[in-house]
Amino acid sequence: MDLRFDLDPAVTPGLTDGIRTLWADVSNAGGAVGFVPPVTAEDIRPDLLAHLVAISEERARLVVGRDERDRVLATAFLHLNTRRLMKHWLWAYTVMVHPALQGQGAGTALMAAVEEAARSIGGIEGIRLTCRGGTGLDAFYASCGYKEIGRAPRAIRVADDDFRDDITMWRELV
Repeated sequence: MDLRFDLDPAVTPGLTDGIRTLWADVSNAGGAVGFVPPVTAEDIRPDLLAHLVAISEERARLVVGRDERDRVLATAFLHLNTRRLMKHWLWAYTVMVHPALQGQGAGTALMAAVEEAARSIGGIEGIRLTCRGGTGLDAFYASCGYKEIGRAPRAIRVADDDFRDDITMWRELV
């Protein structure tokens, strides 16, 4: 499936509903995007609101992937650093692709759009993100040019007896 990626689309009710629905679909399919299933689109609202506030304050940018019917099927939030010694890199958060598109190249296309967006922001030399261990995401990000730069063992608890590593990945842009 071909997706059209946009940087900083207009934040409309349709866009926010699409992101909340995508986020819930990804979470309920077992995606590692900050929730453990089951969740509803309404459960997502506070986390999405935090990203939207950062966008409104020009501390974050949004990459959205949509299909030919304008459905939101991929996202990544790019958060800029406010610390003066770290303004040369940004964080990629809530990187997700609809579960129906897994294995079809949509994730790779999203990461290429993230890289293109980061390069378009003046002075950005790197992208940092974290991922949940035990999901294979670290191998996926490595295939997109990221390298593991840190790992906190058992830092993520997805159930009472299920802990995962928190893996930090880095993509050099220079």
